[in-house]
Amino acid sequence: MNAYTVIELNKEYMGFDAAHFTIYSATHRERLHGHNFSVYASLTAKVNDNGMTFDYALYKQKIRLLCDELSQYTLIAENSPYLRLEEDGDYLYAHFDQEKIPFLKKDVQRLPLRNITVEELSRWFVEKLTADTQSLELYGISRIIIKVCSAPGQCGSSEWPLLL
Repeated sequence: MNAYTVIELNKEYMGFDAAHFTIYSATHRERLHGHNFSVYASLTAKVNDNGMTFDYALYKQKIRLLCDELSQYTLIAENSPYLRLEEDGDYLYAHFDQEKIPFLKKDVQRLPLRNITVEELSRWFVEKLTADTQSLELYGISRIIIKVCSAPGQCGSSEWPLLL
């Protein structure tokens, strides 16, 4: 009989500080502001004969590297239906409603998301972590849940495989 367990990872270094603005509609958005985001991971896997699932330091490292990709940037949603992006030299302009918002390109991380929200960020992490299907199979991982929090008590989660 195969035994399964849930490994929960929530280390202090599993987080990132970033600026963003949430877009609510074609004419309403938040002001640019920042958060110290935290990331929590839950991985369901088979317990091996040695009494453990896998060396979960590997996934702590993967999450840490993903956090580093986002840390100290302004995050911009490339796939927002309400945002048009324009590059000009060293600048990226985000066109929203009647606004033209300038950013230095070196300060921006463009993400293939519809919005910069905890919901979309958690999905981004899940997609990145599940792209390597060989590792998932090798380690017997059958489920991953990622929770991204923008503040204590304010989080969004995404799950693989999708159970919808």
